[in-house]
Amino acid sequence: MSYRNEEPEINLRAILDKLPFKFGGMSGGNTFSYVVLSIFSVALIIWLATGFYSVQPGEVAVVKLFGELNSEEGPGLHWFPNSPIGSKQIVFVEEVKRLELGFRGTQPVPVESVMITGDENIVDVQLLVQYDIKDATDYLFEAVDPSGALLKDATETALRQVVGSSPIDTVIIERENIQSRTKLKLQELLDEYKSGIRVKEVKLQGVNPPDEVKPAFADVVIAKEDKETIINQAQAYEEAVLPQARGESRKLIEDARAFKAERINQAEGQASKFTSMLVEYQKAPDITRQRLLYEAMEEVLPGITKFIVDSETGILPILPLGQENNISLVPQTKEGAE
Repeated sequence: MSYRNEEPEINLRAILDKLPFKFGGMSGGNTFSYVVLSIFSVALIIWLATGFYSVQPGEVAVVKLFGELNSEEGPGLHWFPNSPIGSKQIVFVEEVKRLELGFRGTQPVPVESVMITGDENIVDVQLLVQYDIKDATDYLFEAVDPSGALLKDATETALRQVVGSSPIDTVIIERENIQSRTKLKLQELLDEYKSGIRVKEVKLQGVNPPDEVKPAFADVVIAKEDKETIINQAQAYEEAVLPQARGESRKLIEDARAFKAERINQAEGQASKFTSMLVEYQKAPDITRQRLLYEAMEEVLPGITKFIVDSETGILPILPLGQENNISLVPQTKEGAE
């Protein structure tokens, strides 16, 4: 919301005419009035010219008029009266700044980093916070030293709350969980204080147990990593075996269905054959019975030449089906057979 006040119009000529100037024996002369008016005009032009300012991309200008917030101006060329009636502050809102908690460069700061976990263990946690400015007005006027003591205290408070509600295994191993919870809690505190700061990233730089139990915790971490590795391998094996088993299962089912259809067709064919044979048998029982006997002998003794010995017709060979017309059969007498 804008609170720009309107400036009253000033008639310099009327004011100068009312002043009793005396210089070099002259009193209220027109020449002197014009000189003074010219000086005031030049001063006014210079003052107006100094009110122009530019805002670069990524910056926001917060403007105050008579001590009250007037407006926020974005990138571009703007004009606003300078002191004493107005002032402006330009803030680089897109600059990503950082806060180090528990360390400064390579130097640890134990008074900030050592804290107690939810299961009453001591842990050394170092944290890096990246942030920018989301509200320039709040950043400048609503909080005292928002990027200094306020941000540091809020970060330490958020981190200690998250670590203090988590067991040490979670703090050491599940870093993503600790980071996301700390970021959420820190942003809530900064918004409550109206700091105008937006938390971009929260990164754990070091999470270490006390020196006395470091080897034991290292073994625990290795064991959990091995557990995760074995679980991943088992899941990969499952993903490889299950599709193959499902494929073989479907193949067996399809084979069984094909076998079923084949057996049904065979049974229906045999039934049809038997029905047709029954019709022929009813027409010529003796001939059909003899033919069935020959077929049974051919099936029982395949590849063997078989003869029929008859007292009247002599010896006749039994030929496979389809070869009767290829051999001339001559009846033989008993003497010829001997």
